[in-house]
Amino acid sequence: MNTFSRYIGIDYSGARAPVSRLPGIQVYECVSDSQPSRVLPYDFKARNWSRKEVAKYIREVLLSGEQVIIGLDHGFSFPESYFLDNTLPDWDTFLKFFSDEWPTNKDHMYVDFIRKEGKEIGDPRDLRLCEKWTTGAKSVFQFDVQGSVAKSTFAGLPWLAELRNDRGIKNVTHFWPFDGFSVPSGKNIIGEAYPSLFRRRYPKGERTNDEQDAYSISRWLQEMDRRGRLQDCLNPPLTLPERRRVRLEGWIMGVR
Repeated sequence: MNTFSRYIGIDYSGARAPVSRLPGIQVYECVSDSQPSRVLPYDFKARNWSRKEVAKYIREVLLSGEQVIIGLDHGFSFPESYFLDNTLPDWDTFLKFFSDEWPTNKDHMYVDFIRKEGKEIGDPRDLRLCEKWTTGAKSVFQFDVQGSVAKSTFAGLPWLAELRNDRGIKNVTHFWPFDGFSVPSGKNIIGEAYPSLFRRRYPKGERTNDEQDAYSISRWLQEMDRRGRLQDCLNPPLTLPERRRVRLEGWIMGVR
């Protein structure tokens, strides 16, 4: 029996502005035992989503009353060194600090606008523990290279902070793994996904690369839940010191 009723995969993009409609943003969802299908933007005349619209969609889904799990393709946090350098005791403090420094959720704000102001970004060689456990995952500070998640991460974190600050959402949602690796019964889950881990498991068909990434996240979440292995995938074999570090840095769903 499935734990969740909806499984959502979101391929993200940090390009342009939060109100820009981007083909790199794709949303796929499967309900119960159905195959994942593409979710269309709210504006029926639009072909693509914007980041602002995706944030609205996530908010509505989490408050829908159904039990939902969402995999979102951007970094949810920074390496431990960033916390130490800026005297940040926990993830919630980090989200507020970052959002104040990088207000990339403002309608016409580009990530690159702030980069040009000379804001400190971080060492592109600095990796989170979860990135060291994978092959191919790049630092959240590594911009302008193939496969980079830096721009998506810098664009997405303020929206994540908005979700976290919504009391209604926080009451029904487990922000994994910052709220712990074990998820209480009845809670929604939102967590970081890395579609490169499992996109090749599923035939691509006519989907674009971005569509395939969102599809793969949604389908993988559904399959792991159906097999009764989802909780194992959300509980990597870490030592206690590693777990303390990960409560700051976050983790990628499925990395073990």
